[in-house]
Amino acid sequence: MKIAVIGGAGVRTVIFINGLLKRYRKLHIEEVRLFDLNQEKQEIIGKLCRHVVEREKEDLKVEVCGDCREAVRGVDYIVTTIRVGGDHSRVQDERAALSEGVLGQETTGAGGFAMAARAIPVLLDYCRIFRECAPDAWIFNFSNPSGMVTQALVSEGFDRVIGICDAPSATKFRMAQKLGVTEEDLSVEFFGLNHLSWIRSVKKQGEEILPQLLKDDAFLDSMQEFETFDHEVIRSSGFLPNEYLYYYYHREKAVANILVSGSTRGETIEQVNRQMFAELSQMDIEQNPEEALQTFLYYMQVRENSYMSIESGISARPLLEKGNLPVPDGMGYAGVMLDCIEGMQSEQGKELVLCVKNKGSLTCMADEDIVEVTCRVSRDGIVPVTFGEIPPYCENLIRTIKAYEKCSVEAIKTQDREKAVWALAMNPLVNSWSIAKKLEEKFYQDRCGQ
Repeated sequence: MKIAVIGGAGVRTVIFINGLLKRYRKLHIEEVRLFDLNQEKQEIIGKLCRHVVEREKEDLKVEVCGDCREAVRGVDYIVTTIRVGGDHSRVQDERAALSEGVLGQETTGAGGFAMAARAIPVLLDYCRIFRECAPDAWIFNFSNPSGMVTQALVSEGFDRVIGICDAPSATKFRMAQKLGVTEEDLSVEFFGLNHLSWIRSVKKQGEEILPQLLKDDAFLDSMQEFETFDHEVIRSSGFLPNEYLYYYYHREKAVANILVSGSTRGETIEQVNRQMFAELSQMDIEQNPEEALQTFLYYMQVRENSYMSIESGISARPLLEKGNLPVPDGMGYAGVMLDCIEGMQSEQGKELVLCVKNKGSLTCMADEDIVEVTCRVSRDGIVPVTFGEIPPYCENLIRTIKAYEKCSVEAIKTQDREKAVWALAMNPLVNSWSIAKKLEEKFYQDRCGQ
């Protein structure tokens, strides 16, 4: 079997390959093809990926392709992880939103609309190529905003698309570590939308422990997903929150912290990536591959350890010294995708959190709506857990954001600027037609200038 990564110059590709090395034989995968429009960066990332394979003395084949059709022809699985407009587009989105006093975050905030407006037309074109060159391939979309993008692709008839996000799996992984059990001994049920979900059940070795966790200050403060929230909001909701709910529950704090810091997350990422690729481009990676890999890992550590520190006002986590840094095991989006492939190939199946069609999982959503919920994945297919009715404070937010997503998708596909304004105004993190009008004009001008 073969995998293609569209957006293969992304920095997470190296970690993806390392995660795949631990399971590629079990999953019957012999080749990964990388494609990216930025061929200069793709060459650098491709060399690092090959070194990761060679240092482990494995025989997984990694190919860098100069053409998308070449990359996907005949493959079994495709990952889409693209950022149309590059890192600087995120900087522009966030600054445009902040200038109007609202969040520009690239998934939940106004920046999510701008990113979707760039990504959706491109991904629809890619999906048409996939249908031509690999009609039976499963497509795993990691391109942000993942839920909205997946909604757009599925609504156009691309039914073999699954939206993936590493936030739920990372939360479960860290919860298992804190509780001193393996991930297999922990069952965690998520419901909602991408970056808008709640945990309604945590079972350790079959025993429900969510009520105890909600009361445990030490546990809540020890988890980076929950430490940004007031304990009262967590306890009164009765659920553990997805970390991105911080932007809805404490949006004024997020805006204030960003303004005080003087920098946005997008600016941090842009600077880190620029410095990393500048150093790597000056290295002879083939002659000194381990030195190049350690440089890459150091900058990835800087990037990951500062995650959400600006918005929350919490200090970035400490850094390890460069020189002997381990390659992460691919727990992120690679882990979710590989778990899904493993589940699809097994009779027993796996419990995973995916962005898929609702199909009755949440009674407040239409069957065709893309939701992010715990699913059972096996040879028999992907079956979402049935959650039924949910509390009104969850239902209202889910309904509002789904309406915003669907209106945004329609506006983007039809290039209807008036509808785009109304879509932005529906987002509770904007919640103003006049602000939405200004933002749409800025986002449109930025797209036209690219």
